Amino acid sequence: MNKIEQSTEGFEEQLLRDLTAHVARRAEVASATRAAGLRTRFPRGWRLAGAFGLTVVLTAGALAVQTMGVGDRPPPTATASEIFRMAADAARQQPELTARPDQYVFTESLVTLRDEPASGPYRTHRTELWQSAGGVAYTQARYRPETDPNGWSEVQVLRLDDPGDPDRQLDAFQSPAYHGDLPTDPDELLRYLRDHPVDLHLPEGADEEAVYGDESMVYTTARMMLQGYVPPRALAALFELLAREPGAVVISGDVVDAAGRHGVAIRMPGVIGGNEDFLFDRDTHVFLGRRGSVVRDGKESLGLAFALLRIAIVDRPGQQP
Repeated sequence: MNKIEQSTEGFEEQLLRDLTAHVARRAEVASATRAAGLRTRFPRGWRLAGAFGLTVVLTAGALAVQTMGVGDRPPPTATASEIFRMAADAARQQPELTARPDQYVFTESLVTLRDEPASGPYRTHRTELWQSAGGVAYTQARYRPETDPNGWSEVQVLRLDDPGDPDRQLDAFQSPAYHGDLPTDPDELLRYLRDHPVDLHLPEGADEEAVYGDESMVYTTARMMLQGYVPPRALAALFELLAREPGAVVISGDVVDAAGRHGVAIRMPGVIGGNEDFLFDRDTHVFLGRRGSVVRDGKESLGLAFALLRIAIVDRPGQQP
């Protein structure tokens, strides 16, 4: 398991469980009118790699084993570092959102996943998430199949289901989602993230000194900042910092997300048993999100992925911007 998976598994698995239950309930209703119902299952051990709504989703027609959404455009000529720096320039042009600690970061996204780990069709669900800007309340969410505009679940609280924490006080769901205090200079941001690493909630017996002392930890923390809202100038510094991370490579070919946006994918280093890609708009270099793939028997297939549709600041869970 890689560090990012360790730090997000509780939150993300809870969303997966809730989404699974929702899909199953919809399937049971549908099965009354057709011979066989639909029940979505998820690859055991898979985590949602990153901020909900900040990860790319490929169109269902482009998803297949060893076919990672490559289109008919020529491969990008820029390096991973150059693309990150162009993404930093694009980030500086974005309007800035401000939030009070009692408000919420709202994200709307498309989530694509597969019925079976290496077979079956991919299905896309629309997800709305309300994360506490100041980390003073639990995250809440609702979702529906993209093919069913009326299939929304109820807005529900996402809590870590940990028998060792009966009061559910772990902060995996209560970290601040609004990162308004991040430095806007890459070198200052590097020092800040080294002094303020993300809490990985390591299992008992893990070598915390080795994990937190590893040079890659600062880049893990930088990626984790994308789970919430990062203001434009700080986001630019974050991308400039990620441009320094060794081992990132550009994936050859064009990638298309669920919204029909053409992107370029950067494969990040340090993932075990699969791959994690960052996606940027092919022309504007605006950050579109992430996708995670699994590798089995030498074959790669998409595990799950997200595409950001919109992000805003609202006053309460359930509120639309």
